[in-house]
Amino acid sequence: MADDIIVKDSNGSQLHDGDSVTLIKDLKVKGTSETLKRGTLVKGIRLTDNPGEIECNTKQVKGLVLKTEFLKKA
Repeated sequence: MADDIIVKDSNGSQLHDGDSVTLIKDLKVKGTSETLKRGTLVKGIRLTDNPGEIECNTKQVKGLVLKTEFLKKA
């Protein structure tokens, strides 16, 4: 990943690899019947080349990509 990409959450806080984030909205996961509830804590995020997305794993779903507009830094 390029070091010059700055990834920010919905509040404008900068995110880094390994940070923990909290969902600010219920999100349906495409391709499954799962819904991630607002307030869910997601640990150990990974930044992508897209500043609007992060990769993560949750207890329910592995290999998930979330938009940063639905996250806040924990």
